Amino acid sequence: MPTSPHSDQVHAGQALYRPWTLAMYDMVAFRFNCRFLFRVPVSEVVAMFDRNVSPNHLDVGVGTGYFLDNCRTAPQQAITLADLNEHSLRHAARRLARFEVDTVRANALEPLPLPKAAFGSASMNFLLHCMPGTIRQKAEALDHVAACVRPGGRVFGATVLSRGVPVGAAARVAFSAWNWRGVMHNSEDDLADLRTELAARFPIHKVSVHGCAALFEAEVP
Repeated sequence: MPTSPHSDQVHAGQALYRPWTLAMYDMVAFRFNCRFLFRVPVSEVVAMFDRNVSPNHLDVGVGTGYFLDNCRTAPQQAITLADLNEHSLRHAARRLARFEVDTVRANALEPLPLPKAAFGSASMNFLLHCMPGTIRQKAEALDHVAACVRPGGRVFGATVLSRGVPVGAAARVAFSAWNWRGVMHNSEDDLADLRTELAARFPIHKVSVHGCAALFEAEVP
C-alpha cells in the first residue's frame, strides 16, 4: 500500500480512539463540542444522513457509528465501515450489528481497498479536519471516496473549519490545543477552499454552514 507523506500524522491523530475514549466520545463530541464549540446542531447532521444514505452505504472515518445508528436507514441496509483505527471499527460494527456490516482498515488519504463504483452513497463525517495538510491535500480523500460510489450516488459529510466561518473564542482555544496535540489539523482549513475543491469534483453539490462546521452534499458525476 502506498505511504502518504503525512503518514505519521495520520496515525498519531487516530491513536486517540481507544475503547475507553470511544465509550465517552458521543457525550463529549456531540453533546458538548457540537453544541458549545462548533455550534452545529447534531439534528442537522442526522438530517443530512437521512437525505443521502442509500441501501448500500460506505462510511469512511467511522467514529462510533453514531449517525448511522440514529438516522432512518433502510431495514436491510448494507454498510461498509472504513477506518484506520481498529477500535473504532469494532465499536461501530457492534453498534450497527442489526445491519449487514463489513469492515475494512484503510487510510482515506490513500486509494481505498474497495471495489470501484460499488456503493450508492458514502459519508466522511467529521473526518477532513482530522487529516493533516491543506484542504487541497485533504481533498484527495474526496477522490478516493468518490471512486467507490457509482455515478449519481452521493458523497457527503461535515468538517470543522478555522477560516471563513464564525469561530468563537472557546473554539479558538480548543482548536489551538487540538492542533498542537495532533488530534485535529484544521488551523488552515478555509470555507472558500472547501467550496473550490468540491466544485472541482462535483458539478452538483451544496455546502451549508452551521457555526464553524460545514456540511457538504454532492452527487458523483
